[in-house]
Amino acid sequence: MSEKTVVVALGHRALGTTLPEQKLATRQAARAVADLVEEGARVVISHSNGPQVGMIHTAMNEFGKAHPDYTFAPMSVCSAMSQGYIGYDLQNAIRAELLSRGIYKPVATVLTQVVIDPYDDAFAEPEKIIGRVLNAEEAESEEDKGNFVTEVAPGQYRRILASPKPQKIVELETVRVLTEAGQIVIAAGGGGIPVMEQGIDLHGASAIIEKDFASGLLAEELNADTLLILTSVEKVSLDKGTDKEKFLGTVTPEEAKRYIEEDQFAKGTMLPKIEAGLSFISKGEGRRTIITDIPHARDGYREKTGTIIK
Repeated sequence: MSEKTVVVALGHRALGTTLPEQKLATRQAARAVADLVEEGARVVISHSNGPQVGMIHTAMNEFGKAHPDYTFAPMSVCSAMSQGYIGYDLQNAIRAELLSRGIYKPVATVLTQVVIDPYDDAFAEPEKIIGRVLNAEEAESEEDKGNFVTEVAPGQYRRILASPKPQKIVELETVRVLTEAGQIVIAAGGGGIPVMEQGIDLHGASAIIEKDFASGLLAEELNADTLLILTSVEKVSLDKGTDKEKFLGTVTPEEAKRYIEEDQFAKGTMLPKIEAGLSFISKGEGRRTIITDIPHARDGYREKTGTIIK
């Protein structure tokens, strides 16, 4: 029997928000990945980069202000940097965890570019907050450059970026070849480096791709069997935060769509996970999406817990 392929989408809680936190958090994520390897799965990992890319963006741009001879770092470069250093910690943690269990499997991080549509409606309604807090003068300066800002508190502003849908994963065949060779692959980190095609060239875009949608596309293009989304809750719930809260086990795509219509899932957090999961399973036979937290990754994969859409 051929190995099953699982794409694991790690949320920001799997990575922490500081360098020391990330070191510790990736060890826990590595245990979950090793559990899946022991289950006989081929594993491809994607991950969030929210706090990390914000830290890099702030640091690089503050450095640019202090040193006029240096240029500011575009968003695509910050995304690439975040993929590199998150992948570094993840692959080392996974390698160590596997070796501790007597398993030898190479782990590789692939710097991954994801093509977006320059005419995506998201560019008219940016929503991803990035960078440090700005005062009114700095906010006006950003708007003069053509950037979007939003007021987060009286007199305090932050930049916001578009979150366009991923269209194509540029390094897909690299990921596929490594996966089929038995390696564990970390790819499409932070939703991928957003790029636009211009002839044979790829140009970085000032945007942040939703990690869950990129993970779903990666799973779809690899013809994976499972999209395993690891987040902060063991199960998805309906009527969250009320005395009517109900936790979901196995649900059909039709049920999940009905819950979306009822506005049961928070935008920007749970909703994109459900939407990505539905899109993934609709593009092939025998697929499933599982949403749970890191401590229950193995049990979720075994369908003993978590919310399963199939």
